[in-house]
Amino acid sequence: MAKPKRRYVCESCGSVSTRWQGQCADCGEWNTLVEDTPKTVFSAKHDLSTGGRSIRFEPLDAPGEMPVRRTSGLAEFDRALGGGLVPGSAILMGGDPGIGKSTLLLQASAHIARAGGEVVYISGEEAAGQIRLRADRLGLSGAPVRMASTTSVRDILTTLGEMDAPALLVIDSIQTMHSDQIEGAPGTVSQVRGCAFELIRYAKENGVTLILVGHVTKDGSIAGPRVLEHMVDVVMSFEGERSHQYRILRSLKNRFGPVDEIGVFAMEGAGLAEVGNPSLLFLSGRDEPLAGSAVFPAMEGTRPVLVEIQALIVRLQSGATPRRAVVGWDSGRLAMLLAVLEARCGLNFSNAEVYLNVAGGYRLADPAADLAVAAALVSALGDKPLANDAVWFGEVSLAGEIRPVAHSPIRQRESAKLGFARGFGPVSGAGAEAGMTFSGLAMLPNLVDRILGHE
Repeated sequence: MAKPKRRYVCESCGSVSTRWQGQCADCGEWNTLVEDTPKTVFSAKHDLSTGGRSIRFEPLDAPGEMPVRRTSGLAEFDRALGGGLVPGSAILMGGDPGIGKSTLLLQASAHIARAGGEVVYISGEEAAGQIRLRADRLGLSGAPVRMASTTSVRDILTTLGEMDAPALLVIDSIQTMHSDQIEGAPGTVSQVRGCAFELIRYAKENGVTLILVGHVTKDGSIAGPRVLEHMVDVVMSFEGERSHQYRILRSLKNRFGPVDEIGVFAMEGAGLAEVGNPSLLFLSGRDEPLAGSAVFPAMEGTRPVLVEIQALIVRLQSGATPRRAVVGWDSGRLAMLLAVLEARCGLNFSNAEVYLNVAGGYRLADPAADLAVAAALVSALGDKPLANDAVWFGEVSLAGEIRPVAHSPIRQRESAKLGFARGFGPVSGAGAEAGMTFSGLAMLPNLVDRILGHE
């Protein structure tokens, strides 16, 4: 055997380096390289081609039983999962501190336990008394959930091996777990990877649904090695601002269902309440038409959500450099859209400060938001309110074309359901939807002429 060599693994992106340095060469993060020395390094003479046992291959059309999903008792949670909890699956849930991850999982655990499922809740961050206080505040203290506060994976697996396999196992959080077979403190790359592997193996072998809570870095990504996200079946992100009432549970990876599905919750005194129609949450207070306000039907997985985009234009008298402030949308996308409006439509934003906000703290990633943002900007620039019963969607190209987007009929149907009578978007999206009059726009100048009254 060769002598073990030192290596350093980035906690942010998982890249490996042979020497320590302050900044990761791959992702650019600072002070994220930690030492990860493997116990055994095999030489080049090591041969794995013999000595193993033969494996049995199966055809793709081999008969088999589909796993039966278990409902969590929370419809929004089940929606984000793709229909419910799959036995033997491993779920990784990340989110900012205090956003409500433990509250959501405690509520789901209590629902499953009351429905007759065996639930084990392991916390490495809170004492048992703290969990009881939360359960009492949420009215869940009577649920038959098996709870413990420990960080030893050996103790957890030994205890689980002495009892019948539970339906649900919650580990809060994986960064606090520790294995005595691996060197390093809890939270290091080797510890997180090793502990997660042992817990996932137990879940797969016993048909247990495993939920791992993960810490997040300052940019919102899940802390620890990137391989952790590859090991699990489902990766979920619990998003929202603590200053806002709403919370969004977003599916980032799902081997058992569609990706980018969301579940919407509202934080209340009795815990997280489900929001069956999130569009009403993000459109509240729209009584009178205001300049710079446009409604956009966004798609989150298979679910349409109507959100309000607000723009404000402030003309500068001096020669100061104008600001471009964006909340809830990509700042680079805004810069591109402003450039297209200036180059293709003759609008001048060079001596004006531009502020863009997605109401309710919602975050948009749908490229179809381009047209709604452009409508809000033109409306704010000309101080011309948009129609209060209109929605806008479409992707804008650098040439000023309004390109087609996916799920146009679904966007229109959801808008009509909420009382919107008119829709504006790409020409190819025009269709006869019940209760909705759709007007196709081919170029961005057509949008400007319609809003500013040039046609």
